[in-house]
Amino acid sequence: MGRLRWLTAGESHGPGLTAIIDGVPSGLPLSEAQIREQLARRQRGYGRGGRMKIETDYAEIRGGVRQGRTIGSPVALWIENRDFDKGLGPDKRAWRETMSLDEVQPPPTQVTRVRPGHADLSASLKYGYEDVRDSLERASARESAARVGAGAVARRLCEELGCEFHSHVVQIGTVAIEPELAIDWGEVEQSVVRCADPTVGQAMVEEIDAAKQDGDTLGGVLEARVSGVPFGLGSHVQWDRKLSSRIGQAILSMNAFKGVEIGDGFSGVGLTGRGYHDVVLPQDAWAGRPWRRRSNHAGGVEGGISNGEDLVVRVSVKPIATLAHPLPSADLTTGERVEAHFERSDVCVVPAAGVIVEAMLALVLADAMLEKFGGDTLSETRRNMETFLETTVPRGEWK
Repeated sequence: MGRLRWLTAGESHGPGLTAIIDGVPSGLPLSEAQIREQLARRQRGYGRGGRMKIETDYAEIRGGVRQGRTIGSPVALWIENRDFDKGLGPDKRAWRETMSLDEVQPPPTQVTRVRPGHADLSASLKYGYEDVRDSLERASARESAARVGAGAVARRLCEELGCEFHSHVVQIGTVAIEPELAIDWGEVEQSVVRCADPTVGQAMVEEIDAAKQDGDTLGGVLEARVSGVPFGLGSHVQWDRKLSSRIGQAILSMNAFKGVEIGDGFSGVGLTGRGYHDVVLPQDAWAGRPWRRRSNHAGGVEGGISNGEDLVVRVSVKPIATLAHPLPSADLTTGERVEAHFERSDVCVVPAAGVIVEAMLALVLADAMLEKFGGDTLSETRRNMETFLETTVPRGEWK
C-alpha cells in the first residue's frame, strides 16, 4: 500500500526551510521551475507585508530527483530565508546572530510580550520557554512556504493522474462576492486579491487599505476547487480514513485557518433533504463521465469517499494576530500589563491562503491516490487507477 508522508522543518528567521516528501513514485516529471511557480503564487496578493519584498522563494531540490524525474527516494527541498542575512532582529542584530545555533554573548533581547491570538503564551507555557521567540519562529506562517513546496510535488502527481487545482477569494472583511458567480480562472490569477469579480475585488482592496490605515488586520473566506478527482479516494470504514476527515485535519493544521467546509457544509443547513442531496443521473445523462450528479452540494465527497464530482472546499481565515497597533496583553515574565509584541506582519493573507489550501489538498489527494492505487512508478499508479475506473460502471455491466 503506497502512502505519501511529508515533514517540514525550520524557523521564520533561521537559515531556511526544509521539506521532505516520502513515497513519491519514480518517473514523475518534476523541476525546480514547477515548484517555483507555486511558491511565487503564494507570495503574491494585496495586503502582504514587507517580508515578501525581501524573499524570492526558490526551492532547491536536494534529493529524490535525477534527470528531471523522481527516482522513488524521498524528495528533499531547501528554501533559503534571505532575511536570515539581510534582516535585523529586535535588538538591531542581524538575524544570523539572533537565530544563531550557538550561544552568543550578550544574549539576544528576549521577547516576553505575548500576542493575543498567536501561539506565544500557550506554547511558552507548554514547552517552558522564557523567550517567546522560541515559539513564534516556528509558529510563524513562514512555514507555509515549505508546505507549498511539498504541495507542489504532490500537485505534480495529482496533475499526472488527471486533477486540476484552482482557488479564489470569496470574502475579505465584510466584502463578499455573489455565491453563484461564474469564474474565469485566468482573471482570478491576474487579480491582486484573487477575486473573480473585478468590482468586488476593488472593494476588497479598499477594505484592506482601511484596515492598514487603522493598524489592523483582516480575515476572510476562500474557496478551492479540484476537478478530475477519481472515484474511490478515502473510505467509510474508519474515521481516520475518510477523505473528509483528512481534508479537515490538513486545512485546520495551518496557521489562522479556523473553519473548513466541504461543499455546502454551512449554507446547506437551510435546505431540506430534498433540496440538498445530489440526485444521481441516469446513464444516458452522464455525458462521458460515469455516475454524474445533478448538483454538487456534497462538494465531491459522500460517506468519506470521493464520488467523481469536483472537490469543493471553503476555508475561513481569521485576521492576522500580529497588529501594527498592538492589543493589550501581559508580560510572560512579570504578568504585568503591556502592549503585545509587534513583528513585521501582513495586513491580509486571504489571497495567498488559497494557494496554501491548494497545496494542502494536493498533499491529501496524492496520499489518498497512492493509498488506493499504489504503485512504485508513475506508470504503475496510472495503470492501477485506470483499471479500477474501468470497474465503475453499472453492476450489470461489470465483468
